[in-house]
Amino acid sequence: MLVEPRSGRLAAWGNALLAGLVSPDDAVLAIVGEDAVHRVADLPGESAPVGLTLALGRLRSLGVTGLRVALPAPGHPLGLSGPAEFNKRALEAEEAVICHGGGLGLVPEVYEAGPDGDVHVEVVWHVLPVREAPPADVPSLGEAERELAEGLRDATAALTRLDVAGSGPVAEAAIDAYRARAERGREVLAPGYPPRAVRVLELAQRVGLLVSLASEQGHGGAVSAGEMFARAEALRPVERVARRAQVAAYNAYVEERER
Repeated sequence: MLVEPRSGRLAAWGNALLAGLVSPDDAVLAIVGEDAVHRVADLPGESAPVGLTLALGRLRSLGVTGLRVALPAPGHPLGLSGPAEFNKRALEAEEAVICHGGGLGLVPEVYEAGPDGDVHVEVVWHVLPVREAPPADVPSLGEAERELAEGLRDATAALTRLDVAGSGPVAEAAIDAYRARAERGREVLAPGYPPRAVRVLELAQRVGLLVSLASEQGHGGAVSAGEMFARAEALRPVERVARRAQVAAYNAYVEERER
């Protein structure tokens, strides 16, 4: 949850490029991030994978006017609209990008190569047909913001009762890394997004931090199987809320245009 999804970067900066708010070079640089390279396969009209610049231009020519994000999990097809094959691929990847207009979607496949200490990541986005229909279970920004505030309060109370402490060197290092990342780039979304979307995404990331710390601290005070189960049950709904809020924030650009 702390890691920005690749689908989020592609949708956010792809939307900024489609709106003419950033240059192709700046958009591609932001989308690729720390990866080595991104390519797009199975693009209509192309017989081999192509670079992001060409792919985004081709999507525009195919009628795509915006990009949405899906972050599905087992039993929760968040942001998906079908058909079954696309949903299956997106669920396996745990993320996807849905094109608004054009009837297409993109699912990432991630490859790692190189020796230990010098591993580089390559991403291939596979283009598949999607159904033009409302995405599943995506809240409005207002709904997402309210859910996050409630989820954060409920999760904090539940984890306090379960003696899951957000302290210690591992937790402190994670919090320091999160703060450094936030200070390094306040632009958590690309140009063109409403301020509320930025606020919701930042809050979703903070909620995700709580979930990650509680999940990764080992057994902590929860020593029995029953207590571990209780911890998982406490975290599950707030993790779902954070994913819904992330999708709402990334999809806000398209929702604003539709209104």
